[in-house]
Amino acid sequence: MAKRIQFRAHGGPEVLEYVDYQPAAPGPKEVRVSNKAIGLNFIDTYYRSGLYPPPSLPSGVGSEGAGVVEAIGSEVTGFKVGDRVAYGSGPLGAYSELHVLPEANLVHLPDAITFEQAAGVMLKGLTVQYLLRQTYELKGGETVLFHAAAGGVGSLACQWAKALGVKLIGTVSSPEKAALAKANGAWATIDYSHENVAQRVLELTDGKKVQVVYDGVGKDTWLTSLDSVQQRGLVVSFGNASGAVDGVNLGILAAKGSLYVTRPTLGTYANNAENLQRMADELFEMIISGKLTVDISQRFALADAAKAQTELSARRTTGSVVLLP
Repeated sequence: MAKRIQFRAHGGPEVLEYVDYQPAAPGPKEVRVSNKAIGLNFIDTYYRSGLYPPPSLPSGVGSEGAGVVEAIGSEVTGFKVGDRVAYGSGPLGAYSELHVLPEANLVHLPDAITFEQAAGVMLKGLTVQYLLRQTYELKGGETVLFHAAAGGVGSLACQWAKALGVKLIGTVSSPEKAALAKANGAWATIDYSHENVAQRVLELTDGKKVQVVYDGVGKDTWLTSLDSVQQRGLVVSFGNASGAVDGVNLGILAAKGSLYVTRPTLGTYANNAENLQRMADELFEMIISGKLTVDISQRFALADAAKAQTELSARRTTGSVVLLP
């Protein structure tokens, strides 16, 4: 018997329950992991609230963690009991002492990366990998806009962009978060609480605007993103922290300069075991080389997951937050 966090109905953090749980035996191609650290992410709140409906109720929570292989299915060939592993793309249920998931969703974790680092970086780090290296392959020399640059994804994006020689303009909500983004490598910051983001982008780029906007905020920043990108530039809408972008009139893309827009997800980039491990290897190498630092800003006991999600939703966290079983 293990402990896990689950919810029986959609709602706020108060619907999260800390319960006894009997994990299933691994199927033929599945692995059971004893979690040592679990990642906290905004997408977890989307499933809890019902924005993204889970497959069934009651449902587990979370898609990211790191630990040790405890049991393997009869057809598993890539992992053995005792291996250090990490995962960032589900299935749901990572907020648990034990988690069963497909072999194809796991990566081997180098000894040089701690469990907390891995749990704090897998989803966010793999997201930055596909955003900066695949959705738009930054070569160096570009100027880009990244919303919420002091958050978990943004903090890593600032560092990775600097390592690539990219000028990243980060939006933030306070002087403290501006300082954090700059410390992480942002070329410039814009405090959206009192500055006009699109106007400041124009000023910072001598009227040229940016080649790419990375927008994980969604509804509240959608028009600002369109106004900040060059003609034939790309807006990458990859998250819904303020709510989903909906009711989009494609004509606005023409009016604002024949813009491109994409709505990517990690699952379509890390869409098989080979691609996932390749992306993770690049991420881990960035950490081991010192180009990326994983900032674990807060740690919560697994039982306190509701409190942790409350802090996350209120934007009172920076960097990565982990739950400890």
